[in-house]
Amino acid sequence: MSGVRHRYDCPLRWGDIDQLNHVNNVKYVDYLQEARGALLHACRTAAGVEHHHDDAYVVRRHEVTFHAPLRFRFQSVAIESWVSEIRTASFTLDHEIFEEQPDGTRAVYLRARTVLAPFVLATEQPRRLDDQERAALAPYAELGDVRSRPVLVDVPRDRASHYPVQVRFSDLDIYRHVNNVRYFEYFQESRIASLGRLRQALTDFPRMASVIARSDVEYVAPIVLRPQSYDSWTVVSRIGTKSITLESEITDGTNRSAQGAVLARSKVVLVFFDAETQRSVTPPAGFHEALADALGDMVVG
Repeated sequence: MSGVRHRYDCPLRWGDIDQLNHVNNVKYVDYLQEARGALLHACRTAAGVEHHHDDAYVVRRHEVTFHAPLRFRFQSVAIESWVSEIRTASFTLDHEIFEEQPDGTRAVYLRARTVLAPFVLATEQPRRLDDQERAALAPYAELGDVRSRPVLVDVPRDRASHYPVQVRFSDLDIYRHVNNVRYFEYFQESRIASLGRLRQALTDFPRMASVIARSDVEYVAPIVLRPQSYDSWTVVSRIGTKSITLESEITDGTNRSAQGAVLARSKVVLVFFDAETQRSVTPPAGFHEALADALGDMVVG
C-alpha cells in the first residue's frame, strides 16, 4: 500500500546551531515535531475529522538516524513524512529531512521513525484509533514489514553516572507534561556531564570531537513539573573503533534513589569526528585504552 508523502518546509533558526556549526541533534527532533503537527492537521482537514480538546496523541518512541551534518542557512529545509504502520492503539510516522540538489537527487540529513498513541487527557489513559482516524491517515500510508522496536537498555545504578534533571516551566507542552523534544535535551545534558571526566584524562591525545549517529528514546511515563529533580543514569555499553554507545534512563527517584521507576530510556551512538574534513575518524593508538580507563566502572559492555 503506497500513499502520498506530506511535505513540510521547516525554517532554521540561528539558535539551532551547536559548537561545530551544525544543527544540534535536539533541534532535529523539534523540526520533526513541527512536521508531524502539519501532517496531522492535513489528515484531519482532508478527512473532515473534528478535533476534540480531550483527545491527544502522545509520542511513545523516537528512532532517529543522522546521515549528514546540517549547517545554518536562510532557506528552509524540506521534511517528508508518511504513515508506515497503523495498529489498534498506535500508528507510526516515518520522516526524512533533506535538501533537493540541482540534478534532482537528495542530500539526506536525517531519517527517523516516530510511534504515536491516541490518548484521553481527562483520564490520562490510552485509547484505540477510531475508524475516522484510520481513514484520515490512509492517504499518507506506505505500509511495510519493518516495525519499530522498543528501546532496550541495561543501566546498573551502581555503575552508572548520575545527573540530576531539573524540569523548567518552559519544558511543558499543552498537556502539562514535559514535551517529547525536551527528553532529548535532558539526555544530552546527562551525556555531556557523564563524559566530562574525559577532558583531563585525554590531554595526551589530539582533541576528538564527536557527533551523534543514532539516538533512540522510549517514553515510558510522563515527566511533570515539580520542585525536586529527577535522576538520569548513564553507562557506556560499547566502545567501538570509531564510536561509543551510551545507554541511559531517567527515573522518578530523588536523591539518587536506585528504586525510582523508569520514565524514559535512551540509546545513543556517538561517532568520533574530524571538524576539518567533516568525516568520521579512527582515534590514534592508545586512545581507546585511555578512554576506557577514564570511564572506569561506567563501561559495562
